[in-house]
Amino acid sequence: MRFVAHDPAGGGPDTLRVRSGPLPQPRPGELLIRVDAAGINRPDVMQRKGLYPPPPDASPELGLEVAGTVVAVAPAAANGEPDGAAPAAPLAPGDRVCALVNGGGYAEYCTAPVAQCLPWPAGFDAVQAAALPENHFTVWSNLFRTGHLAAGETLLVHGGTSGIGSTAIQLARSFGARVFATVGSPEKAAIARTLGAEAAIDYRTEDFAERVLALTGGRGVDIVLDIMGASYLEPNLRCLADLGRLVLVAVQGGAVAEKLDLRRIMTGRLTLTGTTMRPRSAAFKGEIAEALLQNVWPLLEGGTVRPLIHAVLPLEQAADAHRLMEGGSHAGKIVLTLQGGGSA
Repeated sequence: MRFVAHDPAGGGPDTLRVRSGPLPQPRPGELLIRVDAAGINRPDVMQRKGLYPPPPDASPELGLEVAGTVVAVAPAAANGEPDGAAPAAPLAPGDRVCALVNGGGYAEYCTAPVAQCLPWPAGFDAVQAAALPENHFTVWSNLFRTGHLAAGETLLVHGGTSGIGSTAIQLARSFGARVFATVGSPEKAAIARTLGAEAAIDYRTEDFAERVLALTGGRGVDIVLDIMGASYLEPNLRCLADLGRLVLVAVQGGAVAEKLDLRRIMTGRLTLTGTTMRPRSAAFKGEIAEALLQNVWPLLEGGTVRPLIHAVLPLEQAADAHRLMEGGSHAGKIVLTLQGGGSA
């Protein structure tokens, strides 16, 4: 089996190499997938750099989302794990699935907890299906489950053309929210507006907090979905409405905030929260999968929501895919293909 290996001690994109290894074996509650396509995500880059070690029971290799065909189901998988991690839909060998995996997705074969697998939306190909799990699990968990976004509320999404951002804009609009987004160029601003953002704010030339306050008549937004962390903390708090919620999903701008005026939180009755997905249990992720199947898959199949794909590269060009992601010029997902995948 071919897979992309990296140096566990950390390194640049040039350290990624395609190697051969044994076929992974599914454990109870898991299935084995023949991978057609695998999504690239920011945590993959952080892990490659040695800054994001995987959980102890996860594969040490890169890759958190795949699309492909079920090859085998471990005996206990039909009834789920003892912790209640049941599949969102019945699965059997031959089924086409996309999955949020615990590592090892840059490979010809990958195991996945059955609860974290979903069928390809009707009409989707492997590349489109592989672009779904990481972003949709993350956005649904943080925006709707943790952030409690409701119809009629206002949302600011940072990184509006990233995988997370493009997904959040579309889902929030689909469920009746008013959405603003930050972007890094006029070209990305146009894309964000196409996705459904009412306003796209170029953070390189504008104070996004001041612009949000102007757009909302001084009220601010109900939720900020943030990927930056420390560097955006003060303006994020400044542009939140009373009872607003700041939901953190990444800390690309730093994990430690030097200054925090607690009076703003107190007077605005604000909530600061955030989550990480990878360490959560299969049972929790299974609940998210079920919610996605019921609430989001119909939108995907109806064309209301679509993954934004920037580039598709073969497995052998994983290093180029990482360079592209780190360069920051991309808009949407970067996907690796295997097995000649990509057709429905």
